[in-house]
Amino acid sequence: MIPALPHTHGAGAAPDDPLAVAWLEHMDRQGTAVNTIRARVRVLRSLAASTGRPLADLTREDCEAWWDSRAHLAPATRSNDLACLRAFFKWAARWEHRADDPTNRLDAPKVPQGLPHPVSRADLQTLLTELDGDLRRAVCLGAYAGLRVAEAAALRWEAIDTEARRITVLGKGQKTRAVGLSPLLLDQLLPATGGNVVTAGGDTYTAANLQRKVNRAIRAAGVEETFHGLRHRFGTLAYASTGDLLGVSRAMGHASVTTTAIYAATGDEVLDRIAVAVAR
Repeated sequence: MIPALPHTHGAGAAPDDPLAVAWLEHMDRQGTAVNTIRARVRVLRSLAASTGRPLADLTREDCEAWWDSRAHLAPATRSNDLACLRAFFKWAARWEHRADDPTNRLDAPKVPQGLPHPVSRADLQTLLTELDGDLRRAVCLGAYAGLRVAEAAALRWEAIDTEARRITVLGKGQKTRAVGLSPLLLDQLLPATGGNVVTAGGDTYTAANLQRKVNRAIRAAGVEETFHGLRHRFGTLAYASTGDLLGVSRAMGHASVTTTAIYAATGDEVLDRIAVAVAR
């Protein structure tokens, strides 16, 4: 097994395979998110353990046997795993390490699209009362700006324009977007210390570390939620207030409005009118 690459912050080990090493180095150079690298490494390790063959020599039958061995897993898990594996073979074909994609006969399972579970107003007020410092600022970035935990962890003061009231967020795929900065959120983040926002100029948390700390603090405060529920709150309220699916999608950094559509399902005023009508 090879050690984690120096910039992946503990992304884990991968099979001792030249192609795996080359791919990890490629992702590291491209600035791929640490959690994405971890997921892809995990899939490569599972595939290597199942087949015992070099990645360059894997056959369609090898991949299909591995896929069948994971039939007991949840659809979302299998869908994510297949996406990770296809990303590897797409890279391998692009750089001419392989001439084929042995996963081309595999079909991703249909994943039921659940509804968002936003943090309630009462629970948010509990968190703001109980938490302070780094954790309070992180919670506010999730609830009032809709930031992902990795985006909140990496946010620096030079990305905040206090005059224009905008936050420039570096999101998934190294894509930037603008998010509105409300007076309430700005008040929670001040003073402007320079450097990292969450740590008030201190050392930057990794996304995984910040997520663990915030989620533990949320549970300790008696709230049965996670950091992601703060982002769900942002999306739900943003759509309920504006009805602008495209605008909310842009603010949240979604690659497709299809992802944002779950907030329309929970914010549809038609449902309220139907409920009133049938109760007459």
